[in-house]
Amino acid sequence: MASREVSAMIKQGFISDPTPSLSSSPSRTTSTITTSKLYTPSSSPPPPQTEPTRPFPNQTLFGMMSEEHLRDSKAIEESRKKTQTRIAKFLDELKTCSSNDWGLGSGDVRLTVVSRDGHRVSMDVHKRVLSEKSRFFAEKLSQRKEKGVSHTVEISECDDVEVYVETVVLMYSDDLKKRLIGENVNKVLALLQVSAAIMFDAGISSCLEYLEAVPWSEDEEEKVLSLLCQLELHGSMTEVLQRVLSEPSTSVRTDDIFLKLLSGVLQAKDDKARREMKTLISRLLREDSFDYNSRVDVSKDILYHLCHRCLCSLVLCLSEAMCMDSSRQDRGVLMAEIAGEADNLQWLVDILIDKRMANDFVKLWADQKELAELHSKIPTMYRHEISRITAQLCIAIGRGNILVPKDSRFSLLSTWLDALYEDFRWMRRASRSVDKKLIEEGLSQTILTLSLRQQQVILLNWFHRFLNKGDDYPNIQRAFEVWWRRAFIRQYADVPDSSQMQITICNYPT
Repeated sequence: MASREVSAMIKQGFISDPTPSLSSSPSRTTSTITTSKLYTPSSSPPPPQTEPTRPFPNQTLFGMMSEEHLRDSKAIEESRKKTQTRIAKFLDELKTCSSNDWGLGSGDVRLTVVSRDGHRVSMDVHKRVLSEKSRFFAEKLSQRKEKGVSHTVEISECDDVEVYVETVVLMYSDDLKKRLIGENVNKVLALLQVSAAIMFDAGISSCLEYLEAVPWSEDEEEKVLSLLCQLELHGSMTEVLQRVLSEPSTSVRTDDIFLKLLSGVLQAKDDKARREMKTLISRLLREDSFDYNSRVDVSKDILYHLCHRCLCSLVLCLSEAMCMDSSRQDRGVLMAEIAGEADNLQWLVDILIDKRMANDFVKLWADQKELAELHSKIPTMYRHEISRITAQLCIAIGRGNILVPKDSRFSLLSTWLDALYEDFRWMRRASRSVDKKLIEEGLSQTILTLSLRQQQVILLNWFHRFLNKGDDYPNIQRAFEVWWRRAFIRQYADVPDSSQMQITICNYPT
């Protein structure tokens, strides 16, 4: 095929015919005022939906690209037609308002708005209206004092011609607030930016009143805050920002709010609502802030205060359970109360771990000798939820999310490991959320962080228990294997310093 024919095909496939503009600026003028670069947010209407294309077996790459370009061209053309229809509607409304509401005749100012791509819209407006409503137009039009002289004003490089035309129409409206009812937030933000650019104070006030009254989505909220900060309207936007601006907070006031919220969750009567609020608050507390230094967060003191409260409740519940007759009908209520307090404590420990504040809790939990003693004297069905706290801490230690001294780790296991062994069977069967492998891995890793002598004591004890109980006990064979190799195969001893480096100190004469 000749290169000339190929060039012709490429042009036909990729170059579309230019579309005619809606209107052009008039040739008859007496004075001309040209204004450029008044920026507005881009808010082009969404492209219309198009039907999906059906692939053809023998369709070439060039053909597919040509069809895609044709679809895009049609979508652009359709979008432009809709925009022209809306603009034509605004221009008709402008004529009606100027004659009926203002009693004005033909316009004495030819206002032309030009988009960045060269699309032009011209309208006949009135110097009196523009000067009264807009300080920008008042300044521009005051430069010509002659009476009976027509003016031409051109505003070029606009991001959205339609918004400019609608803003001019708003200048002729008596009730701007009513006019904005039913509009969306993005549209009003665009009108606000144009109103601010041409110093249309009534338009600015009406847009701000609208934004203050309507709800925002999260995306819209970001746009509102961004635009208001950009425009720097100062006092006039205070009412709009009231819903997002907080008073200067103090640590005391913040702690009081968090204490009420967390206490409310811990004391909730409805189990479903409590679970939902725990999930919600945990997610909110995990959300990262872009400016971490200014972030207001729950304090360590509040969390540990609530932990102590839960521990006291557990001691009371276990004391009551130890004295309860097995024939009493309300034992199910007590079981639920113990499980609820244990679940509350697990939730608080999760928050502490996530906030990297759980180091002190390891020692606090290891020191609960009274609670551990009570735990060993009541039936497993009452107590097994409490052992999940120990498993929770071991998992965090095994992952390196809690950093505590070796003595604290050994004290934790000394106090609670036997209870974890005895409750392991019930933990697995009573809750599907218990991950057996995860607990075994966390427990193994925690044991292997101890001294070799401490590892030996714990693992030999586990070895004999596991032989008798089997799957009812956690399977920490991996930790046993590592300890075995450390103790009998890869034996390490203190190696004396064999360095040949010698350091000589001498005094040089001064």
